[in-house]
Amino acid sequence: MAESKTNQNGNDQELYEHYKFIADKKQKPLRIDKFLVNRLENTSRNKIQSAAEAGNILVNQKQVKPNYKVKPGDVISIVLAYPPREIELIPENIPLNIVYEDDDLVVVNKEAGMVVHPSYGHYSGTLINAMLYHMKDLPESKDGAPRPGLVHRIDKNTSGLLVIAKNEFAMNHLAKQFYDKTSERKYVALAWGSFKEESGTIDEYIGRSLRDRKVMQVFPAGDRGKRAITHYNVIEDLGYVSVIECQLETGRTHQIRIHMKHAGHSLFNDPEYGGDRILKGTLFTKYKQFVKNCFEILPRQALHAKTLGFIHPKTGKKMSFDSDIPEDMQKAIEKWRNYTANRI
Repeated sequence: MAESKTNQNGNDQELYEHYKFIADKKQKPLRIDKFLVNRLENTSRNKIQSAAEAGNILVNQKQVKPNYKVKPGDVISIVLAYPPREIELIPENIPLNIVYEDDDLVVVNKEAGMVVHPSYGHYSGTLINAMLYHMKDLPESKDGAPRPGLVHRIDKNTSGLLVIAKNEFAMNHLAKQFYDKTSERKYVALAWGSFKEESGTIDEYIGRSLRDRKVMQVFPAGDRGKRAITHYNVIEDLGYVSVIECQLETGRTHQIRIHMKHAGHSLFNDPEYGGDRILKGTLFTKYKQFVKNCFEILPRQALHAKTLGFIHPKTGKKMSFDSDIPEDMQKAIEKWRNYTANRI
């Protein structure tokens, strides 16, 4: 049997994996859930059946049920939600700003400063620790996996909307939407400089920096990294800075931040990508003090996940959510707005 595997998880913001298999010419008829459980490591039959129920298993580009019998030459693909589970997850009683909740999912407006998922160096105080406590009365999933299901995430110092699945079906259904790029995500940011074009698209490959693995860099197409597409629109030109809206077509790590740096418009006060220095403006001491004051008002990168849209896994209805720009960003924008208005 010939087979190939494509891992779409890596270090992306979207948390799923895509696998592809081609059944051998001598393949005997076999239920697809049994076929796949023998080929996917650390994946239970329940997970595979749940993926099939969510429409995430295709045979020859058509959705199939778990009882489909694999035939010789069948081209099989599956998208699986892939929550990182490298460390123990502990429930913690941490306040959350929940904007929507039902039996299948939760939409949270995350504050800046909160890490989304535990990792080495961030064992506690994360969004998932808080969600585990919030959902502590729910029954365990069939294979004992933690209940909160991430299919995307945002950086620690980025604020905004996230959807979290409560069960396996919802998790797989949402993961497929992010994989198919049918989910909608719009961000608001404050970036250095005035843009030559009021709107545009940045289509550049992104990968881990060769010099510093904590940050990303842009690579020539096909050289390294993965393709990333960001659409932007200038909302307000404030002279030395601009308020912009960014719509993601892909969800790579630090995508907006590195794309904007590459375009010459690092996000305001973004320390990893040079935005925590004065990149535009004058040399006057008064101006330098003004920018320093803005940095103190907004002590993080000026990025907020403002809107989120997806199809509800159970009802099939379009769900759309919008959030206010947080106070620290709003104050910094107002300060720049007043500066521009009073500038001679």
